[in-house]
Amino acid sequence: MNLPNKLTVLRVIMIPFFVFFYLTGKVYIADILFILASLTDMLDGKIARKYNLVTNFGKFMDPLADKLLVASALICFVEVDRVPAWIVLIIISREFIISGFRLVAAEGGKVIAAGYWGKIKTAVTMVTIIFMIPNFGGIFFGASWVYPLEQILVYASLILTIISLIDYLVKNKEVLGGEM
Repeated sequence: MNLPNKLTVLRVIMIPFFVFFYLTGKVYIADILFILASLTDMLDGKIARKYNLVTNFGKFMDPLADKLLVASALICFVEVDRVPAWIVLIIISREFIISGFRLVAAEGGKVIAAGYWGKIKTAVTMVTIIFMIPNFGGIFFGASWVYPLEQILVYASLILTIISLIDYLVKNKEVLGGEM
């Protein structure tokens, strides 16, 4: 197993530890784990492309690991009443739709790379999660700026999720036979 694939596997292994530390109130440890896991995502792709270490395992597992990491954090936020479930459902549903779409495209021999809006959505969502894990509203008692900023970040993630889904489907409608 090459280094990029090991980093991907490490990211998956980190997820239950992140969830455990977050849900047991060890938010700083959880935040560090989430940041490290996010960095492995960036690193594994760069290494794989730079050293021509792209594998079928990596093509399959890397996006799955990313989705599991983000979904785990968002579901934790629902568990502790930090984010409404309907928002998390939309964000996770987008990931399922795109994954299914990519599978259909792959069967037709087409590889669909992440687009501009998808990359922006991912970056904003990661920043949102990293910012929300420590619960700054609980740390800075009465800090009136924290909750509105969290809401702006959550809704920005939601809006970018919807925009990126629409952009993705419109740009690749031929994958479904142009029936859009």
